[in-house]
Amino acid sequence: MKTKIALMAAVIAFSYASAQENPHTDSQLKNYSRKIDSIVVSEKIKMNQELDDVDKNFNNKKINIDEKQKQRAEIASKYELSINEKVDSQKSELEDATREMVKDAVLRPNDSLRNSKNQMMFGLGGIKIDMDTNKKTPKDYLHTIGYSIYLVGVGFTSKDKPFKFFDKDSDVKNTVFNSSSFVFRYENQLGGFKSPLFYRVGIGYRWDQSKPKYGRVFSQDNNMLTVKDFTKGNLKETHLDNHYIFVPVDFRFVLNPKYIEYEGVKYLDNQKSQFNLIAGVYGGFRVVSNIYNKYSNEFDNRIVERERLTHGVNDFVVGGKLGISYGGFNLYVQKDFTPTFNNNANLTHKYGLQIGIQIMNVNF
Repeated sequence: MKTKIALMAAVIAFSYASAQENPHTDSQLKNYSRKIDSIVVSEKIKMNQELDDVDKNFNNKKINIDEKQKQRAEIASKYELSINEKVDSQKSELEDATREMVKDAVLRPNDSLRNSKNQMMFGLGGIKIDMDTNKKTPKDYLHTIGYSIYLVGVGFTSKDKPFKFFDKDSDVKNTVFNSSSFVFRYENQLGGFKSPLFYRVGIGYRWDQSKPKYGRVFSQDNNMLTVKDFTKGNLKETHLDNHYIFVPVDFRFVLNPKYIEYEGVKYLDNQKSQFNLIAGVYGGFRVVSNIYNKYSNEFDNRIVERERLTHGVNDFVVGGKLGISYGGFNLYVQKDFTPTFNNNANLTHKYGLQIGIQIMNVNF
């Protein structure tokens, strides 16, 4: 749901930037945005009313703490499903507006100075949006502010085998893509106008999800985080989520630089698709960690448990990154130098290893 909302927000932002050139499309997107806002606000009001009723019953000692947590989790899940269903029912309107934008981008005559103005492209790297309304010269394209969304596969390694992908001895499942990352970044050129070297700094949000193997679950008992067999019923879904805020610092080196001359000065043409090598480091802190279990038993077909993790996970993360990119395609490998799990976790593999692919990039 988080990735879906982020994608919608980026597409809507692109449409507003193109409003002066296509007011009909802008009107469609504004109507769509108002409907989505109305759906979310309406459902949250109803959800809060039900949550207040549960709290009143607990304060009046009509239910115990376990029943309170169970009812609150059921209510939250019910309204999350309701919002998703109602948003999906409106997607045809968003698709119509997107088709209008694509048609307009194809048929609109090119501007001789700003060929890449307000473009939306679809390719191997997902969606790429350029909102270049204030850029007029090649120099302007050598520094950018961007927003990127990545799908990420998170795994864990042992200390003595730091780059062993999909280790069968790990306590968690090896899943191709199970997490995501969102980054705002600033990029600028190092050196002269023909330099192939760029630096990037930014701030991001990272969500790592881990699933135990073979019908087992994460559990925190006696101040220790462990993985154990699930015995409460028929386990349907389980995972541990770690949420981080992090600061990345990257360097991008253009392997096959292409140039353009403008008013007698030669510039690296940053609008062309070029092969890039990306290397960097990052550091961040953990915001929160949760254990999620969904199961059924002989009394109830759907029981949801959410538990905040208080033991076994380190609060800070530091690591390195290496990637390649071409055009809108961006693939990277990221390795945590610090362990995700500390000495209060009875796990064999504690060091994070991620593979990520970009699914959306917006340049402002």
